[in-house]
This record gives sequence, C-alpha cells and structure tokens, in this order.
Amino acid sequence: MLRTPIFPLLTRRQLLAASWSAPLWHGLSQAQSDHRLQFPRDFGSHPDHAIEWWYLTGQLHTGNRMFGFQLTFFRSRVPATQAMTSSFAAKQLVFAHVALTDVAGKRLRHDQRIARVSGNRQLDLAFASTQDTDVQLGNWELKRQAATYQAQANGSDFALQLRLKETQPLLLQGAQGWSRKGPDTTQASYYYSLPQLNASGHLQLAGQIFQVRGQAWLDHEWSQSLLPPEAVGWDWIGINLQDGSTLTAFRLRSQTGDSIWAGGSLRAKGQTSADILGPNDIRFTPTRRWTSPASQATYPVAWAVDVTRPAALGQPGTTHYTVKALVDNQELDSRQSTGAFYWEGLSELLDGQGHLVGHGYLEMTGYASPLKL
Repeated sequence: MLRTPIFPLLTRRQLLAASWSAPLWHGLSQAQSDHRLQFPRDFGSHPDHAIEWWYLTGQLHTGNRMFGFQLTFFRSRVPATQAMTSSFAAKQLVFAHVALTDVAGKRLRHDQRIARVSGNRQLDLAFASTQDTDVQLGNWELKRQAATYQAQANGSDFALQLRLKETQPLLLQGAQGWSRKGPDTTQASYYYSLPQLNASGHLQLAGQIFQVRGQAWLDHEWSQSLLPPEAVGWDWIGINLQDGSTLTAFRLRSQTGDSIWAGGSLRAKGQTSADILGPNDIRFTPTRRWTSPASQATYPVAWAVDVTRPAALGQPGTTHYTVKALVDNQELDSRQSTGAFYWEGLSELLDGQGHLVGHGYLEMTGYASPLKL
C-alpha cells in the first residue's frame, strides 16, 4: 500500500472544499440541476467528475455495549497536467478511511489508506466500478449486490466486517439528487443517501471478536464544483430516527462562525420522498464545547438544531432537536496526510422534551484551522 500520496488523504467534504485550479479540470462534468440520476449506474463511480465518496456510518450493539463506525472510500481524479503518458500512470486516486468509536471505553480508533489507479487491474491496488457500488483498496471494500452491501476494513488494532441491507428507498438529496452547496448554482453536487440500513456482522477489537447488529447510513456524492471561497468548514448530521424517519442537516461556516449556506432533508417513515430543507430552514446553535488536548481546537459537541418545515409543503412549523456526542473525543488526527484535524463521531438526537429519538453521525471541520489543500 502506498504511503506517500500524490495528494493528501482528505475527508469527504475536504475533497469538495479543496481549491482545485479550474484550468486543471477544464472539460470535466459539472453537476447540472436538470440531470436525473439513473440506477444502478449511479451507484457506481463517476470518473468524469473530479471528486467522489461513498460514506458509511452507523451504530452497532453487542449486548449492552455500543460502537460507532465509519468507512469511507474517496475517488479523486488526477489533474490532466499531472498525469503522465504511460499507461501505468495514475489516472485516479482512491483513498479510504475507517474509524471505530468504543462508547464504553470512550476511545476512537482509526486508520487510512491510499493507492493510485491506472486502469490496469493486474497492477492496481485499488478499483472503483462504474457499473454499481464496488470500491476496493487492498483488502478494504464496499460492494453492493441487489439490495445488500458488504463492507470490510481493518486498522492496526481493530477490524470490521459488515452486511448492510436496505430497508427504505433511496433518498435523493436536494432537487432530485442535485444538492446545492453554496449561493452560486455551480457550487453543487450529485447526492443521494440510503438511511436506515440494517447492519450485522462482527468487529475484532483487542483480540476479541464481537457479533454486532445495528443501523447504518450510506451517503454517495460526486462533484466537480467548489464550495463558497469564504467557507472555512462545515457542520453536518445524518440521523436515523427510532420511528423510521431520517434527518440530514448541514451548514457551511465563515471565519466568524456565521452560516454561509445550509440545507438538508427530513423524510417521514413510510414516505418515498423527503421534505427538502433550504438555507432558511436549518439553524445550528452550539450548546456545549470540548477542547482537544491534541489540536487545542474547540468543537461544539452538543448542538441545538432547529428544523423548519417549509410553508410550501403545508403544515409548516419548527421542530427543536438536540444533538449530543456520545464521546467527546472523536477527533481524527490526519497530520501525517492532510496536516489537519477534524471531528467526526457517533451522536444521539433528542427531541424538544429531552427524549432520545435517534442516533447518527455528526461531522465538524475547519475548527483547528481553515480547510486548505
């Protein structure tokens, strides 16, 4: 496995936020609002776009013990001016990141990998199919067959192998899968989610093997566009609610902490489509902060999240939620690759009366330093 990448390993939204030079990417596809996604083709890779990720998160249980997990595969196209003429030269890069949160032990474990893709399957260590979800990096993989995913990865002192079954239809984020990421319409991606996945399998941790079951969430997103240049980071949640509903909410932050753009979706149990939330429908307010001893960055590890159902959908109103990290220290240290820190971890969702209503993942970037390539 290569350990000296051409580009540093990035989080899924750092890839989108990276300041790619437009001339390097001339001629690549932009996300268009009138394009309609087609499946199973769009489960697969999109090498004509600069950046792409498959992002799998969830909560797992064995007895009374709870774990959070994340497995993410990234694909990044090598700029034409950096590509060599050899048929063995890198045309794509595939990155992968795995993380495991032990809630009882209050500890996060994580690992990462990277490999070049030339298109020669006999030589390449990584592969991303264009026909369906089938992404591999060494012995790490995420693969779809019918309505079931197989996921496996190992870190230096842990491993996971999971089977994930769909229980709900695809959730097309934004306008039928075209998701705005800023005030300019060129700041957009194609984006769908598969929430409420039934997860089962096993974890290996500290020499022990745990049979686990739980709920998971899969995001797949690809883009050629940039985030607003004034954005220094974002806050994002993807939550599986206990009643079968799903909540996605995000905001992009400026240096002063103000929201530049926001969005998301709310889908009720039994519905095939979601209420799409815009910049005026989401409000994040920090309620508790934690300071990392490693980076000295201060992260909001508890939030009040207000979700207003758009009046155009009928029955408008605001729902008040609280998002709380189950372990404060879920900060990931990627200084050996990106030189940056970010926070991403298992969290719980409470309703306005303080009752537990769901679990999911909270992601926060740009707190240790503004996002830069």
